Amino acid sequence: MDRTGQIAVIFVSQRTLNDDQGYAEAAEAMDALAARQPGYCGVDSARGADGLGITISWWADEASALAWRAHPEHAAIRERGRAEWYSRYKVAVAEVGRSYGWSDKS
Repeated sequence: MDRTGQIAVIFVSQRTLNDDQGYAEAAEAMDALAARQPGYCGVDSARGADGLGITISWWADEASALAWRAHPEHAAIRERGRAEWYSRYKVAVAEVGRSYGWSDKS
């Protein structure tokens, strides 16, 4: 998928060992909620065995990304994440200037 011109919200986090079930439920709920927001273009996520994770949410424009950040349910989960699920995180926001990919289709 061509991501040129989209806004990438890059979330790098370190998970704690606290409440894996609660975290999984919240992550699933946030994925579903984000997908219903105007301007949502997708998400890519990975987490290593050491708890380090990278999630990139893709948005059509800056206004859509900011609206997601301000969404009340997202804000509440963000606070819970700080209190329970993350020992640290960083966020970077960027506009994609070029995008390409490859697949062997096998």
